[in-house]
Amino acid sequence: LKWLPICDEFTRESVALEVERHMTAQDVIRILDDAVEERGRAPEYIRSDNGPEFIAKAVVDWVAKQGFKTLFIEPGSPWQNCYSESFNSRFRDEFLNVELFGTLLEATVLGGEFRDDYNHARTHSSLGYLPPAEYAASCREAAFTHRRN
Repeated sequence: LKWLPICDEFTRESVALEVERHMTAQDVIRILDDAVEERGRAPEYIRSDNGPEFIAKAVVDWVAKQGFKTLFIEPGSPWQNCYSESFNSRFRDEFLNVELFGTLLEATVLGGEFRDDYNHARTHSSLGYLPPAEYAASCREAAFTHRRN
């Protein structure tokens, strides 16, 4: 199975956690488009590795059309993507290494449950021991209060 985790570097939220048997550039575009629509805004940057699905012309063109920029990680340089690497390590240790998937649907459902728990229950020391969704909500509230004043 091929997993595509998308993380917000500021809030540490798992924005998307998609699984397919194989993933094309069109799949990546669909997943990114859904994430942008769900969040209501495009990010300033998207950071990714140089995998073929990310450097494909269709993805590069879609990113340019959306108006955000790319930050590609140099091969063999995981420290350039520390937040995603941190998520990936927990995802591997706490989920992939302990689950056995009978079907793609089962992987999708269990992945969704992991993502929900990660965003809403799992606290992060870097976020003042708040779960990512709660931290993101507090940031939105602070920004809203600041704009009103």
